[in-house]
Amino acid sequence: MIRLLGAGVLALVATAQAGAQTRAGGATARAAATITGADVSRRVHVIAHDSMMGRNTPSRGLDLTAQYIADEFKRFGLKPGGENGTWFQRYPIVTGKMDMAGSHVGFMASGKHAHVTFDKHAIWVSGDTPKEEIGGDALLVGGAIDPKTLDASQAKDRVVLLVVDYSKPVPPTVLASARAMEAAGARGFVYLSNRDSMGFARRIAARSGTTTRLKAGAGVPYIEVQERAAADYVPATTLAEVRASTRPVVRPVPGLRVMIEAKRDEQEVSAPNTIGILEGTDPVLKNEYIVFSAHMDHDGVKRPMQGSTDSIWNGADDDASGTVGIVELAEAFAQPGARLKRSLMFMTVSGEEKGLWGSQWFSEHPTVPTNQLVANINLDMIGRNSGKAKGDVKQWSDTIVVIGKEHSDLGATLNRVNAAHPELKMNAIDDIWPNERFYFRSDHYNFARKGVPILFFFNGTHEDYHGPADTPDKIDGEKEARILKLIYFLGTEIGNAATKPQWKPESYKEIVEGVGGR
Repeated sequence: MIRLLGAGVLALVATAQAGAQTRAGGATARAAATITGADVSRRVHVIAHDSMMGRNTPSRGLDLTAQYIADEFKRFGLKPGGENGTWFQRYPIVTGKMDMAGSHVGFMASGKHAHVTFDKHAIWVSGDTPKEEIGGDALLVGGAIDPKTLDASQAKDRVVLLVVDYSKPVPPTVLASARAMEAAGARGFVYLSNRDSMGFARRIAARSGTTTRLKAGAGVPYIEVQERAAADYVPATTLAEVRASTRPVVRPVPGLRVMIEAKRDEQEVSAPNTIGILEGTDPVLKNEYIVFSAHMDHDGVKRPMQGSTDSIWNGADDDASGTVGIVELAEAFAQPGARLKRSLMFMTVSGEEKGLWGSQWFSEHPTVPTNQLVANINLDMIGRNSGKAKGDVKQWSDTIVVIGKEHSDLGATLNRVNAAHPELKMNAIDDIWPNERFYFRSDHYNFARKGVPILFFFNGTHEDYHGPADTPDKIDGEKEARILKLIYFLGTEIGNAATKPQWKPESYKEIVEGVGGR
Protein backbone atom coordinates (compact mmCIF):
# COMPACT_ATOMS: atom_id res chain seq x y z
CA MET A 1 0.00 0.00 0.00
CA ILE A 2 2.81 2.39 0.91
CA ARG A 3 4.67 1.51 -2.30
CA LEU A 4 1.54 2.00 -4.37
CA LEU A 5 0.81 5.32 -2.67
CA GLY A 6 4.41 6.43 -3.22
CA ALA A 7 4.25 5.51 -6.87
CA GLY A 8 0.95 7.32 -7.21
CA VAL A 9 2.31 10.43 -5.54
CA LEU A 10 5.38 10.31 -7.75
CA ALA A 11 3.17 10.00 -10.79
CA LEU A 12 1.06 12.94 -9.71
CA VAL A 13 4.18 15.02 -9.01
CA ALA A 14 5.64 14.09 -12.39
CA THR A 15 2.38 15.01 -14.11
CA ALA A 16 2.19 18.31 -12.23
CA GLN A 17 5.81 19.11 -13.11
CA ALA A 18 5.24 18.28 -16.75
CA GLY A 19 2.16 20.50 -16.76
CA ALA A 20 4.08 23.33 -15.10
CA GLN A 21 6.89 23.00 -17.62
CA THR A 22 4.40 23.09 -20.47
CA ARG A 23 2.72 26.17 -19.04
CA ALA A 24 6.09 27.82 -18.35
CA GLY A 25 7.25 26.94 -21.84
CA GLY A 26 4.10 28.45 -23.28
CA ALA A 27 4.47 31.61 -21.21
CA THR A 28 8.15 31.85 -22.10
CA ALA A 29 7.42 31.45 -25.80
CA ARG A 30 4.63 34.01 -25.68
CA ALA A 31 6.88 36.47 -23.86
CA ALA A 32 9.70 36.01 -26.37
CA ALA A 33 7.21 36.58 -29.20
CA THR A 34 6.62 40.13 -27.97
CA ILE A 35 10.11 40.96 -29.24
CA THR A 36 9.66 41.85 -32.91
CA GLY A 37 11.70 43.49 -35.62
CA ALA A 38 8.93 46.02 -36.19
CA ASP A 39 9.00 47.05 -32.52
CA VAL A 40 12.78 47.35 -32.59
CA SER A 41 12.73 49.58 -35.69
CA ARG A 42 9.88 51.74 -34.35
CA ARG A 43 11.62 52.39 -31.05
CA VAL A 44 15.01 53.07 -32.67
CA HIS A 45 13.31 55.70 -34.84
CA VAL A 46 11.97 57.32 -31.64
CA ILE A 47 15.25 57.37 -29.71
CA ALA A 48 17.54 58.20 -32.66
CA HIS A 49 15.18 60.76 -34.22
CA ASP A 50 16.62 64.17 -35.12
CA SER A 51 14.40 65.73 -32.45
CA MET A 52 16.56 64.03 -29.78
CA MET A 53 19.53 66.04 -31.15
CA GLY A 54 22.01 63.21 -30.74
CA ARG A 55 21.39 62.65 -26.99
CA ASN A 56 24.58 64.32 -25.78
CA THR A 57 25.47 64.16 -22.07
CA PRO A 58 23.96 66.37 -20.71
CA SER A 59 21.16 67.59 -23.00
CA ARG A 60 17.40 67.96 -23.29
CA GLY A 61 17.35 65.12 -25.83
CA LEU A 62 19.02 62.81 -23.32
CA ASP A 63 16.49 63.73 -20.63
CA LEU A 64 13.62 63.12 -23.07
CA THR A 65 15.07 59.71 -23.89
CA ALA A 66 15.40 58.84 -20.20
CA GLN A 67 11.78 59.85 -19.59
CA TYR A 68 10.55 57.85 -22.59
CA ILE A 69 12.24 54.73 -21.21
CA ALA A 70 10.85 55.36 -17.72
CA ASP A 71 7.34 55.73 -19.16
CA GLU A 72 7.72 52.39 -20.97
CA PHE A 73 8.99 50.69 -17.81
CA LYS A 74 5.99 52.04 -15.90
CA ARG A 75 3.60 50.85 -18.61
CA PHE A 76 5.06 47.33 -18.39
CA GLY A 77 4.54 47.21 -14.62
CA LEU A 78 8.16 47.51 -13.49
CA LYS A 79 9.06 49.16 -10.22
CA PRO A 80 11.28 52.27 -10.04
CA GLY A 81 14.88 51.32 -9.30
CA GLY A 82 16.47 54.74 -9.09
CA GLU A 83 16.94 57.05 -6.15
CA ASN A 84 14.23 58.18 -3.71
CA GLY A 85 11.57 55.98 -5.26
CA THR A 86 12.05 57.40 -8.76
CA TRP A 87 13.03 55.84 -12.08
CA PHE A 88 16.22 57.88 -12.20
CA GLN A 89 19.66 58.03 -10.70
CA ARG A 90 21.11 61.42 -11.50
CA TYR A 91 24.84 61.99 -11.19
CA PRO A 92 26.73 65.31 -10.97
CA ILE A 93 28.56 66.79 -13.92
CA VAL A 94 30.71 69.91 -14.01
CA THR A 95 30.46 72.04 -17.12
CA GLY A 96 32.39 75.19 -17.95
CA LYS A 97 35.24 76.85 -19.80
CA MET A 98 38.90 76.74 -18.98
CA ASP A 99 40.96 79.92 -18.78
CA MET A 100 43.24 78.77 -21.57
CA ALA A 101 45.93 81.44 -21.18
CA GLY A 102 45.82 81.35 -17.38
CA SER A 103 46.22 77.56 -17.10
CA HIS A 104 49.58 75.94 -17.59
CA VAL A 105 52.02 73.08 -17.18
CA GLY A 106 55.23 74.34 -15.62
CA PHE A 107 58.68 72.82 -16.10
CA MET A 108 61.45 73.78 -13.63
CA ALA A 109 65.06 72.62 -13.63
CA SER A 110 68.54 74.09 -13.08
CA GLY A 111 67.27 77.55 -12.21
CA LYS A 112 65.12 77.93 -15.33
CA HIS A 113 61.43 77.45 -15.82
CA ALA A 114 58.78 77.48 -18.55
CA HIS A 115 54.99 77.82 -18.46
CA VAL A 116 53.28 75.88 -21.26
CA THR A 117 49.78 77.35 -21.57
CA PHE A 118 46.61 75.68 -22.79
CA ASP A 119 45.99 78.22 -25.54
CA LYS A 120 49.16 77.24 -27.42
CA HIS A 121 50.97 74.01 -26.58
CA ALA A 122 48.92 72.06 -24.01
CA ILE A 123 45.58 70.18 -24.03
CA TRP A 124 43.56 69.14 -20.99
CA VAL A 125 42.65 65.49 -21.64
CA SER A 126 40.85 64.39 -18.47
CA GLY A 127 40.82 64.48 -14.68
CA ASP A 128 39.49 66.57 -11.84
CA THR A 129 40.46 70.24 -11.91
CA PRO A 130 42.83 70.83 -8.97
CA LYS A 131 41.81 73.65 -6.64
CA GLU A 132 45.41 74.83 -6.46
CA GLU A 133 48.67 74.21 -8.27
CA ILE A 134 49.92 70.65 -7.90
CA GLY A 135 53.09 68.93 -8.99
CA GLY A 136 56.08 66.79 -8.20
CA ASP A 137 59.37 65.40 -9.48
CA ALA A 138 59.26 64.04 -13.02
CA LEU A 139 59.20 60.35 -13.92
CA LEU A 140 59.81 59.51 -17.60
CA VAL A 141 57.78 56.50 -18.79
CA GLY A 142 57.53 54.91 -22.23
CA GLY A 143 58.71 52.11 -24.46
CA ALA A 144 57.05 48.71 -24.14
CA ILE A 145 55.36 49.37 -20.80
CA ASP A 146 52.92 46.79 -19.49
CA PRO A 147 50.81 47.05 -16.32
CA LYS A 148 51.48 43.39 -15.53
CA THR A 149 55.22 43.97 -15.13
CA LEU A 150 55.31 47.66 -14.20
CA ASP A 151 56.47 48.71 -10.73
CA ALA A 152 53.79 51.37 -10.39
CA SER A 153 55.02 52.46 -6.95
CA GLN A 154 57.82 54.44 -8.63
CA ALA A 155 55.18 57.00 -9.65
CA LYS A 156 54.10 57.85 -6.09
CA ASP A 157 54.06 61.64 -5.52
CA ARG A 158 55.51 62.25 -9.00
CA VAL A 159 54.21 63.72 -12.25
CA VAL A 160 54.57 61.10 -14.96
CA LEU A 161 55.85 62.17 -18.39
CA LEU A 162 54.35 59.60 -20.77
CA VAL A 163 56.22 59.36 -24.06
CA VAL A 164 53.59 58.54 -26.69
CA ASP A 165 54.02 58.00 -30.44
CA TYR A 166 50.84 59.42 -31.96
CA SER A 167 51.92 58.45 -35.47
CA LYS A 168 50.73 54.93 -34.54
CA PRO A 169 47.75 53.55 -32.62
CA VAL A 170 48.46 53.99 -28.93
CA PRO A 171 48.67 50.53 -27.28
CA PRO A 172 45.99 49.92 -24.62
CA THR A 173 48.81 49.01 -22.22
CA VAL A 174 49.82 52.69 -22.08
CA LEU A 175 46.57 53.83 -20.46
CA ALA A 176 46.36 50.66 -18.37
CA SER A 177 49.86 51.41 -17.05
CA ALA A 178 48.86 54.99 -16.35
CA ARG A 179 45.82 53.79 -14.36
CA ALA A 180 48.13 51.56 -12.31
CA MET A 181 50.48 54.46 -11.58
CA GLU A 182 47.54 56.71 -10.71
CA ALA A 183 46.34 54.11 -8.22
CA ALA A 184 49.87 54.03 -6.77
CA GLY A 185 49.81 57.77 -6.05
CA ALA A 186 50.95 59.64 -9.17
CA ARG A 187 49.96 63.31 -8.96
CA GLY A 188 49.37 63.83 -12.67
CA PHE A 189 50.28 62.74 -16.19
CA VAL A 190 51.76 64.71 -19.09
CA TYR A 191 51.70 63.03 -22.51
CA LEU A 192 54.70 64.29 -24.47
CA SER A 193 53.14 64.44 -27.91
CA ASN A 194 54.65 64.22 -31.39
CA ARG A 195 51.43 65.22 -33.19
CA ASP A 196 51.92 67.62 -36.08
CA SER A 197 51.34 71.30 -35.31
CA MET A 198 48.16 71.61 -37.36
CA GLY A 199 46.54 68.57 -35.75
CA PHE A 200 47.53 69.81 -32.31
CA ALA A 201 46.07 73.27 -33.00
CA ARG A 202 42.77 71.71 -34.06
CA ARG A 203 42.61 69.78 -30.78
CA ILE A 204 43.22 72.96 -28.80
CA ALA A 205 40.42 74.73 -30.70
CA ALA A 206 38.04 71.84 -30.04
CA ARG A 207 38.62 72.23 -26.28
CA SER A 208 38.46 75.99 -26.14
CA GLY A 209 34.69 76.03 -25.68
CA THR A 210 32.49 74.62 -22.95
CA THR A 211 33.53 71.19 -21.73
CA THR A 212 32.00 68.72 -19.29
CA ARG A 213 33.40 66.23 -16.82
CA LEU A 214 32.19 63.99 -14.03
CA LYS A 215 32.21 66.03 -10.83
CA ALA A 216 34.12 63.49 -8.77
CA GLY A 217 36.07 60.39 -9.53
CA ALA A 218 37.62 61.65 -12.78
CA GLY A 219 41.07 61.14 -11.27
CA VAL A 220 44.25 63.15 -11.44
CA PRO A 221 44.97 65.47 -14.39
CA TYR A 222 45.97 64.00 -17.76
CA ILE A 223 47.44 66.63 -20.08
CA GLU A 224 48.93 66.45 -23.57
CA VAL A 225 51.89 68.76 -24.25
CA GLN A 226 53.68 69.29 -27.53
CA GLU A 227 57.13 67.79 -27.08
CA ARG A 228 58.92 70.79 -28.56
CA ALA A 229 57.47 72.95 -25.78
CA ALA A 230 59.40 70.81 -23.28
CA ALA A 231 62.54 70.34 -25.39
CA ASP A 232 64.74 72.31 -22.98
CA TYR A 233 63.87 69.83 -20.23
CA VAL A 234 63.44 66.51 -22.09
CA PRO A 235 65.52 66.56 -25.33
CA ALA A 236 64.01 65.24 -28.56
CA THR A 237 66.84 62.71 -28.82
CA THR A 238 65.79 61.24 -25.50
CA LEU A 239 62.16 61.03 -26.61
CA ALA A 240 63.12 59.34 -29.88
CA GLU A 241 65.15 56.79 -27.93
CA VAL A 242 62.24 56.03 -25.59
CA ARG A 243 59.73 55.70 -28.45
CA ALA A 244 62.02 53.27 -30.26
CA SER A 245 62.66 51.14 -27.20
CA THR A 246 61.36 47.56 -27.24
CA ARG A 247 61.78 47.45 -23.47
CA PRO A 248 59.87 49.38 -20.80
CA VAL A 249 61.40 52.72 -19.82
CA VAL A 250 60.69 54.00 -16.32
CA ARG A 251 63.23 56.46 -14.92
CA PRO A 252 63.34 59.71 -12.94
CA VAL A 253 64.46 62.91 -14.67
CA PRO A 254 67.04 64.34 -12.22
CA GLY A 255 66.30 67.88 -11.06
CA LEU A 256 63.10 68.31 -13.09
CA ARG A 257 59.85 69.28 -11.39
CA VAL A 258 56.54 69.55 -13.22
CA MET A 259 53.69 71.72 -11.93
CA ILE A 260 50.05 71.84 -13.11
CA GLU A 261 47.62 74.71 -12.63
CA ALA A 262 44.13 74.87 -14.16
CA LYS A 263 41.64 77.70 -13.92
CA ARG A 264 38.10 76.94 -14.98
CA ASP A 265 34.77 78.77 -14.67
CA GLU A 266 32.46 75.90 -13.77
CA GLN A 267 28.88 75.12 -12.85
CA GLU A 268 27.27 71.86 -11.74
CA VAL A 269 24.56 70.08 -13.74
CA SER A 270 23.43 66.46 -13.78
CA ALA A 271 22.61 63.58 -16.14
CA PRO A 272 20.32 60.56 -15.75
CA ASN A 273 20.52 56.81 -15.54
CA THR A 274 17.09 55.18 -15.89
CA ILE A 275 16.45 52.03 -13.80
CA GLY A 276 13.47 49.69 -13.60
CA ILE A 277 13.11 46.47 -11.60
CA LEU A 278 11.08 43.28 -11.95
CA GLU A 279 11.03 41.48 -8.62
CA GLY A 280 11.80 37.76 -8.64
CA THR A 281 9.34 35.08 -7.53
CA ASP A 282 11.61 33.11 -5.20
CA PRO A 283 11.62 34.38 -1.58
CA VAL A 284 15.40 33.97 -1.36
CA LEU A 285 16.67 34.39 -4.93
CA LYS A 286 14.65 37.57 -5.46
CA ASN A 287 17.40 39.30 -3.44
CA GLU A 288 19.80 38.62 -6.33
CA TYR A 289 19.68 40.74 -9.49
CA ILE A 290 20.59 40.24 -13.13
CA VAL A 291 21.38 43.64 -14.65
CA PHE A 292 20.57 44.29 -18.32
CA SER A 293 22.33 47.50 -19.41
CA ALA A 294 22.88 49.76 -22.41
CA HIS A 295 23.91 53.39 -22.85
CA MET A 296 21.28 55.80 -24.14
CA ASP A 297 23.61 58.74 -24.89
CA HIS A 298 25.52 59.61 -28.05
CA ASP A 299 27.63 62.51 -29.35
CA GLY A 300 24.96 65.17 -29.85
CA VAL A 301 25.28 67.95 -32.45
CA LYS A 302 28.62 68.51 -34.16
CA ARG A 303 30.06 70.46 -37.04
CA PRO A 304 29.09 68.77 -40.35
CA MET A 305 31.77 66.57 -41.85
CA GLN A 306 33.30 67.46 -45.19
CA GLY A 307 30.80 66.92 -48.00
CA SER A 308 27.83 66.73 -45.62
CA THR A 309 25.29 69.14 -44.16
CA ASP A 310 24.16 66.78 -41.37
CA SER A 311 25.15 68.06 -37.93
CA ILE A 312 23.14 65.62 -35.78
CA TRP A 313 24.91 62.42 -34.80
CA ASN A 314 21.89 60.19 -34.22
CA GLY A 315 23.72 57.16 -32.78
CA ALA A 316 21.16 54.65 -34.05
CA ASP A 317 23.42 51.62 -33.67
CA ASP A 318 25.59 53.28 -31.02
CA ASP A 319 23.56 52.81 -28.91
CA ALA A 320 19.87 53.35 -29.62
CA SER A 321 19.95 49.70 -30.72
CA GLY A 322 21.08 48.51 -27.28
CA THR A 323 18.77 50.93 -25.47
CA VAL A 324 15.78 49.64 -27.42
CA GLY A 325 16.97 46.12 -26.59
CA ILE A 326 16.65 46.89 -22.87
CA VAL A 327 13.09 48.16 -23.39
CA GLU A 328 12.15 45.10 -25.46
CA LEU A 329 13.57 42.73 -22.84
CA ALA A 330 11.76 44.53 -20.03
CA GLU A 331 8.49 44.17 -21.91
CA ALA A 332 9.08 40.46 -22.54
CA PHE A 333 10.04 39.58 -18.97
CA ALA A 334 7.05 41.55 -17.63
CA GLN A 335 4.59 39.29 -19.47
CA PRO A 336 2.26 37.06 -17.38
CA GLY A 337 4.02 33.85 -16.40
CA ALA A 338 7.46 35.09 -17.51
CA ARG A 339 8.77 36.26 -14.13
CA LEU A 340 11.98 34.58 -12.97
CA LYS A 341 13.15 33.43 -9.55
CA ARG A 342 15.80 36.14 -9.46
CA SER A 343 15.02 39.82 -9.77
CA LEU A 344 15.85 41.71 -12.96
CA MET A 345 17.23 45.22 -13.23
CA PHE A 346 16.87 47.08 -16.53
CA MET A 347 19.24 50.04 -16.76
CA THR A 348 19.97 52.62 -19.44
CA VAL A 349 22.96 54.73 -18.52
CA SER A 350 24.32 57.98 -19.94
CA GLY A 351 27.76 59.48 -20.31
CA GLU A 352 29.22 56.34 -21.91
CA GLU A 353 30.66 58.37 -24.78
CA LYS A 354 32.32 60.73 -22.27
CA GLY A 355 34.11 57.94 -20.40
CA LEU A 356 31.57 55.43 -19.00
CA TRP A 357 30.28 58.09 -16.58
CA GLY A 358 26.82 56.73 -15.79
CA SER A 359 27.89 53.15 -15.20
CA GLN A 360 30.91 54.33 -13.21
CA TRP A 361 28.63 56.40 -10.99
CA PHE A 362 26.24 53.49 -10.50
CA SER A 363 29.08 51.10 -9.71
CA GLU A 364 30.28 53.46 -6.98
CA HIS A 365 26.78 54.50 -5.79
CA PRO A 366 24.61 51.41 -6.46
CA THR A 367 20.90 51.57 -5.75
CA VAL A 368 21.06 47.95 -4.55
CA PRO A 369 24.14 46.43 -2.84
CA THR A 370 26.79 45.36 -5.33
CA ASN A 371 27.06 41.90 -3.75
CA GLN A 372 23.45 41.27 -4.80
CA LEU A 373 24.27 41.80 -8.49
CA VAL A 374 25.00 38.34 -9.92
CA ALA A 375 25.38 39.10 -13.64
CA ASN A 376 25.48 41.99 -16.11
CA ILE A 377 24.35 41.57 -19.72
CA ASN A 378 25.43 44.68 -21.64
CA LEU A 379 24.13 45.64 -25.10
CA ASP A 380 26.17 48.16 -27.07
CA MET A 381 25.70 48.21 -30.86
CA ILE A 382 23.56 45.22 -31.81
CA GLY A 383 21.61 46.65 -34.75
CA ARG A 384 23.86 46.25 -37.79
CA ASN A 385 25.02 43.39 -39.99
CA SER A 386 28.68 44.28 -40.08
CA GLY A 387 31.58 44.14 -37.71
CA LYS A 388 34.88 45.87 -38.34
CA ALA A 389 38.21 46.24 -36.62
CA LYS A 390 41.50 47.35 -38.17
CA GLY A 391 40.09 46.99 -41.68
CA ASP A 392 38.73 43.49 -41.10
CA VAL A 393 35.10 43.75 -42.23
CA LYS A 394 32.58 40.98 -41.57
CA GLN A 395 29.12 40.83 -43.12
CA TRP A 396 26.71 38.70 -41.16
CA SER A 397 23.00 38.36 -40.54
CA ASP A 398 23.30 35.28 -38.34
CA THR A 399 26.18 36.23 -36.01
CA ILE A 400 26.72 38.36 -32.93
CA VAL A 401 29.98 38.76 -31.04
CA VAL A 402 29.73 38.19 -27.30
CA ILE A 403 32.72 39.52 -25.39
CA GLY A 404 33.66 38.12 -21.99
CA LYS A 405 32.54 34.51 -22.57
CA GLU A 406 35.92 33.17 -21.48
CA HIS A 407 35.93 34.89 -18.09
CA SER A 408 33.03 33.15 -16.33
CA ASP A 409 30.63 30.23 -16.68
CA LEU A 410 28.19 32.64 -18.33
CA GLY A 411 30.01 31.71 -21.54
CA ALA A 412 29.09 28.04 -21.17
CA THR A 413 25.52 28.98 -20.25
CA LEU A 414 25.22 31.11 -23.37
CA ASN A 415 26.64 28.34 -25.57
CA ARG A 416 24.10 25.91 -24.12
CA VAL A 417 21.18 28.30 -24.62
CA ASN A 418 22.35 29.18 -28.12
CA ALA A 419 22.46 25.49 -29.09
CA ALA A 420 18.96 24.93 -27.66
CA HIS A 421 17.42 27.56 -29.94
CA PRO A 422 18.40 26.84 -33.55
CA GLU A 423 15.14 28.45 -34.68
CA LEU A 424 16.72 31.85 -33.95
CA LYS A 425 19.42 31.26 -36.58
CA MET A 426 21.83 33.24 -34.43
CA ASN A 427 25.43 32.30 -33.69
CA ALA A 428 26.94 33.89 -30.57
CA ILE A 429 30.70 33.83 -31.16
CA ASP A 430 33.71 34.74 -29.02
CA ASP A 431 35.57 38.05 -29.24
CA ILE A 432 37.28 38.17 -32.66
CA TRP A 433 39.07 41.46 -31.93
CA PRO A 434 40.99 40.83 -28.67
CA ASN A 435 43.65 43.40 -29.58
CA GLU A 436 40.99 46.12 -29.61
CA ARG A 437 40.31 45.43 -25.90
CA PHE A 438 36.58 46.05 -26.26
CA TYR A 439 36.14 44.28 -22.92
CA PHE A 440 37.41 47.47 -21.26
CA ARG A 441 35.54 49.96 -23.47
CA SER A 442 31.84 49.79 -22.60
CA ASP A 443 29.68 49.97 -19.50
CA HIS A 444 29.96 46.30 -18.53
CA TYR A 445 33.55 46.96 -17.47
CA ASN A 446 32.38 49.03 -14.50
CA PHE A 447 30.36 46.03 -13.33
CA ALA A 448 33.19 43.56 -13.98
CA ARG A 449 35.74 45.53 -11.97
CA LYS A 450 33.33 45.38 -9.02
CA GLY A 451 33.19 41.59 -9.25
CA VAL A 452 30.02 41.10 -11.33
CA PRO A 453 30.37 38.49 -14.14
CA ILE A 454 29.46 40.01 -17.52
CA LEU A 455 28.63 39.27 -21.13
CA PHE A 456 28.84 42.04 -23.74
CA PHE A 457 26.76 41.69 -26.95
CA PHE A 458 28.35 43.72 -29.76
CA ASN A 459 28.24 43.64 -33.58
CA GLY A 460 31.49 45.51 -33.99
CA THR A 461 32.19 48.93 -35.47
CA HIS A 462 31.39 49.91 -39.05
CA GLU A 463 31.87 52.71 -41.55
CA ASP A 464 29.23 54.87 -39.84
CA TYR A 465 30.63 54.43 -36.32
CA HIS A 466 30.78 57.78 -34.49
CA GLY A 467 29.55 59.75 -37.45
CA PRO A 468 26.37 61.44 -38.71
CA ALA A 469 25.52 58.49 -40.97
CA ASP A 470 24.66 56.14 -38.08
CA THR A 471 20.95 56.62 -38.75
CA PRO A 472 17.79 54.60 -37.87
CA ASP A 473 17.10 53.47 -41.44
CA LYS A 474 20.25 51.31 -41.36
CA ILE A 475 19.18 49.22 -38.36
CA ASP A 476 18.26 45.59 -39.11
CA GLY A 477 15.35 45.24 -36.72
CA GLU A 478 14.67 41.61 -37.68
CA LYS A 479 18.22 40.54 -36.83
CA GLU A 480 18.25 42.52 -33.60
CA ALA A 481 14.97 40.88 -32.55
CA ARG A 482 16.59 37.45 -32.93
CA ILE A 483 19.56 38.59 -30.82
CA LEU A 484 17.21 39.89 -28.15
CA LYS A 485 15.25 36.63 -28.07
CA LEU A 486 18.53 34.80 -27.51
CA ILE A 487 19.32 37.20 -24.65
CA TYR A 488 15.81 36.67 -23.28
CA PHE A 489 16.29 32.89 -23.17
CA LEU A 490 19.76 33.41 -21.65
CA GLY A 491 18.28 35.64 -18.96
CA THR A 492 15.64 33.01 -18.22
CA GLU A 493 18.34 30.38 -17.75
CA ILE A 494 20.40 32.58 -15.42
CA GLY A 495 17.38 33.87 -13.54
CA ASN A 496 16.02 30.42 -12.67
CA ALA A 497 19.34 28.59 -12.10
CA ALA A 498 20.00 27.04 -8.69
CA THR A 499 23.40 28.75 -8.45
CA LYS A 500 24.59 32.18 -9.51
CA PRO A 501 27.23 32.69 -12.24
CA GLN A 502 30.83 32.07 -11.26
CA TRP A 503 34.06 33.76 -12.36
CA LYS A 504 36.97 31.71 -13.61
CA PRO A 505 39.64 32.17 -10.91
CA GLU A 506 42.36 33.45 -13.24
CA SER A 507 39.99 36.02 -14.78
CA TYR A 508 38.80 37.21 -11.37
CA LYS A 509 42.40 37.70 -10.32
CA GLU A 510 43.22 39.68 -13.47
CA ILE A 511 40.08 41.82 -13.84
CA VAL A 512 38.74 42.29 -10.32
CA GLU A 513 41.83 42.02 -8.15
CA GLY A 514 44.34 43.15 -10.77
CA VAL A 515 44.97 46.29 -12.72
CA GLY A 516 42.47 46.00 -15.57
CA GLY A 517 42.34 49.22 -17.58
CA ARG A 518 40.61 50.43 -20.71
